[in-house]
Amino acid sequence: MVARRHWDILAFPGVELTHIPPNAIAEAARRAKDLGASVVVVHGETIVEPVEPGTNMAAVQSKDVDILAHPGLLSLEEAILAKANGVSLEISARKGHCLTNGHVVRVGLAAGAKLLLNSDAHDSPDLLTKELAKGILKGAGLDEQQILDVIESAPVDLIGRIPPPAHI
Repeated sequence: MVARRHWDILAFPGVELTHIPPNAIAEAARRAKDLGASVVVVHGETIVEPVEPGTNMAAVQSKDVDILAHPGLLSLEEAILAKANGVSLEISARKGHCLTNGHVVRVGLAAGAKLLLNSDAHDSPDLLTKELAKGILKGAGLDEQQILDVIESAPVDLIGRIPPPAHI
């Protein structure tokens, strides 16, 4: 793998499905996996960049979706389905998308769903330091142990649930 030869990282191929009709999400996620995506992310119903209503529900019902990104004002029912189907809920560092982090944390914890911090980086200045990551998670309402779980355990858990790319 090219990245691995040049940097000390393990890259997984993935895709974020955005502005997909909810009825087509399961099919698109399955197709992405068939084409080699190890990680399938669905752009959730964030309040600042809305996608079609029903996107969150369709994403958490699919066994081929790994992460529901910036899910906005997700419902408890959606969070319960996320837990049942192994879909991690994103706590976002992205400007705008982060406005509902407190709600996502509260509902996600109530459902027992997996929470995952994501920089949603579009450029290198968007990357997170450990201190900024901790601050975002604390601001979203997590305590010290929950912060450690999200920073240290959640990424390892996600990597453990996804098959590695064939070329590694």
